[in-house]
Amino acid sequence: MDFVPVNEPLLDGNEKKYLCECIDTGWISSEGPFVKEFERRMSQTVQRRYGISVTNGTAALELAVRALEIGEGDEVIMPAFTIISCASAVTRVGAVPALVDSDINTWNMKIDEIERRITSKTKAIMVVHIYGLPVEMEPVIQLAKKYDLKIIEDAAQMHGQTYNGKPCGSFGDISVFSFYPNKHVTTGEGGMVVTDNEELAERCRSLRNLCFRNDIRYVHDELSGNYRFTNLQAAVGLAQLERLDEFVKRKRKMGKYYTEALKGVDGLKLPMEKTEYADNIYWVYGIVLEPYISVTNREMCKKLAEAGIGSRTFFWCMHEQPVYAKKGYFQGENYVNAERLARKGFYIPSGLALTEKQMERVVIQIKRIMNELCHSAKADRV
Repeated sequence: MDFVPVNEPLLDGNEKKYLCECIDTGWISSEGPFVKEFERRMSQTVQRRYGISVTNGTAALELAVRALEIGEGDEVIMPAFTIISCASAVTRVGAVPALVDSDINTWNMKIDEIERRITSKTKAIMVVHIYGLPVEMEPVIQLAKKYDLKIIEDAAQMHGQTYNGKPCGSFGDISVFSFYPNKHVTTGEGGMVVTDNEELAERCRSLRNLCFRNDIRYVHDELSGNYRFTNLQAAVGLAQLERLDEFVKRKRKMGKYYTEALKGVDGLKLPMEKTEYADNIYWVYGIVLEPYISVTNREMCKKLAEAGIGSRTFFWCMHEQPVYAKKGYFQGENYVNAERLARKGFYIPSGLALTEKQMERVVIQIKRIMNELCHSAKADRV
């Protein structure tokens, strides 16, 4: 029986045509015409004036932090439950992440905990939209205005998602996207910074390209890296972007199927279908095991793998990362909901190339496994 992968991208549009054009013309580097066109189309899609393509989403975050001149001793408020790229972008410049817990239903940062983390050292709020639903942005925007803070919006997982009808990626002083293979728009690897601020855009372009001086090439007043994006990547991205609306509909259809098929299965907490401000986009279809289920998400993923089903655990909390413990960060800090998500959350196959037959197999195996686990849990309680 074939293994059902946790993600498989859909590449049956104009990807091959545009790649052949790159090869035929010889434009394969960062100087090629597809790069500018992809930046223009992507920024236009999320209603921003400028788009700066980079090597990946992590690089986009790092450029965003540096462009805002966040540095030694500054603080950036962010969720405890997120990917380490968010925290590392801050700590690499000597700044400090100030963490807040997650909402157990949306999986996003708890908005009502942000204000108490604001100090005289706070420079920005990093909003990270997690897995399918966006952060409630209006209260964050009000706090940022009240305390004169910048907003870094991580919309890496939110291609095509909106908050109150406005595109995710349009709310930050500077916002970022990722184009990793499991994203709605993929370029294999890749990312983008978007903004409406011309100075920030120019700053990101300089940081992307080794900080060459404008007047004398190969002379540098500061250090950066090479984060350039290639014409080959942009060609694939443009073909993907042409189908974004189709991909969003496809993802939501998958989410609806899983929700209807798994609703009522004991031991599972399924993702919220909607909030007052957005319908779930189901970047991935995440599930959280109820506390009375004895296994962890890692053990659950192992059981699924044995049944031929790919899956992946949720992010691990920032305050529990060994690398930060060694550096003395987050000592004595606890975030109950984030910890539960990290230990009990996992997501199942939900890539764009997933078929209905594959989804049926996934559901059958989850129901079987959960029936065994719930039976065991009931026996333990007797």
